[in-house]
Amino acid sequence: MIKREPLQYGEYYHIYNRGNNRELLFREDRNYPYFMKLYRKYIAPIAETFCYCLLPNHFHILVRIRDFEDCKEDCQSFKDWQSYSHIYPSRAFSKLFSTYTKAFNKSYNRTGSLFEKPFKRKLIEDDRYFTSLVVYIHRNPQRHGYVSNFKDWSHSSYKVILSDKPTLLMRDTVLNWFGGRKGFEEIHFQEGDLKIMESAAIEELV
Repeated sequence: MIKREPLQYGEYYHIYNRGNNRELLFREDRNYPYFMKLYRKYIAPIAETFCYCLLPNHFHILVRIRDFEDCKEDCQSFKDWQSYSHIYPSRAFSKLFSTYTKAFNKSYNRTGSLFEKPFKRKLIEDDRYFTSLVVYIHRNPQRHGYVSNFKDWSHSSYKVILSDKPTLLMRDTVLNWFGGRKGFEEIHFQEGDLKIMESAAIEELV
């Protein structure tokens, strides 16, 4: 069994995964908001979220794990914190996936794991990679042929970032990173830096 290092406090990560045996994670439109509801419950307290994209059989999320003390304050059980503080962020993601799986299995009369284990994560260590990853994540639905224009996909953060609606996303941080709304929109139609993704050894999820 593959073992991965626990998520580290204060670090940026590309979190991604797919359905076990390439099974669908989201069979109906109602599955997507339910997943995000659970995401708010389990992940928002331990991570800042910059962007995401949910696709029928896989997903991509860009996060920064909050600092140690911030996560500690949000832990509901101090006893639980003492036991699992070194893996608490990773445990939160595992809780998200297991809770979603339980509800999914009940709804569709299935059993067993829904997500591949362990969930995949890649540490983000430079600015260029962060920039390219935001674009890569938002363009993923078009890359895999779900839509002809990525802007039309309803289950990503692209439109959310450009809207004024309340969100758990670090909207202002993302927009400022690209120099505002115009810069954010323009870079999504440039091809150049996307090549960095091919050299970053990201496992393609299809």
